[in-house]
Amino acid sequence: MFLVTGGAGFIGCHTVRLLCEQGVAVRVLDDLSSGFEANLAGLPAELVVGSITDRATVERVMEGCSHVIHLAAIPGVPASVDDPVRSDLVNVNGTVTVFDVARRLGVQRTVYASSCAVYGQTEGRVVREPDALHPTSPYAAAKAADELYAAVFSETLGLPCVGVRYQNVFGTKQDPSGAYAAVIPRFVELALRGQPLPIQGDGEQSRDFVAVADVARANVLAATAPGARGVYNIGTGQRTTVNQIAQLVLREISSGVGVEHQPPRQGDIRHMRSDPAKAHAELDWQAREDFSAAMAETIRWYRGRV
Repeated sequence: MFLVTGGAGFIGCHTVRLLCEQGVAVRVLDDLSSGFEANLAGLPAELVVGSITDRATVERVMEGCSHVIHLAAIPGVPASVDDPVRSDLVNVNGTVTVFDVARRLGVQRTVYASSCAVYGQTEGRVVREPDALHPTSPYAAAKAADELYAAVFSETLGLPCVGVRYQNVFGTKQDPSGAYAAVIPRFVELALRGQPLPIQGDGEQSRDFVAVADVARANVLAATAPGARGVYNIGTGQRTTVNQIAQLVLREISSGVGVEHQPPRQGDIRHMRSDPAKAHAELDWQAREDFSAAMAETIRWYRGRV
């Protein structure tokens, strides 16, 4: 059995679906703070509502599990800037709790979600796993701390831990309604509602946007590939600016709403693009989803939601 923490969330529910399609028994731990029970509708997965900060709950749900995919977190830079103490409590202490329970219960491997944010300001260069980490936000610092703890658990405490450094993930079931919603779902929902698209700064900041179906596949491969170890960049290797995303959304939905420029976001990274060669070589993973097709599918899903 696999345990997926945060399995009712955006990336989590796609990962759970893929595991279920492969015939794997899945248990989900989620406090539903940013996930939704409806995301798991129709899937043969057991949902336990609870927090990774509650050790007794983690012990109970992990009992009998051979693998853990740990995705539960308080996501995003802005939330961590607003409340770095809470970010640390969940994203670091909660992760260490998951690791420690996993090693005491004899879990074979734990996969955990890291982030490209750990690299910090990259000045447009392509980043690779051995590059130095320079986190510029509490969220990124927490993910970097998770990687350090994972290395200690792997090398000293006997729990194999594999990290996946996500680039900017997009796709269906990504919640656009939160205060810190990611750029694509936020833009799509606003455009569908006839409202202008807010752009922080000049909009020329760029990201590597990777489809959630590819990310779910990376999670499962990181848990099951025989040679998986250390951390992996999970992205396409391509970069797209916020302005390009805005123009694509306006072209597909409504060009009449326009954009609205706002001050740059504190702690944000200007450019980010990673080299996924290690994931290709060791996990046999690479991004397969066509960006335009994945965007079209995402927009169709949001049309139905709105």
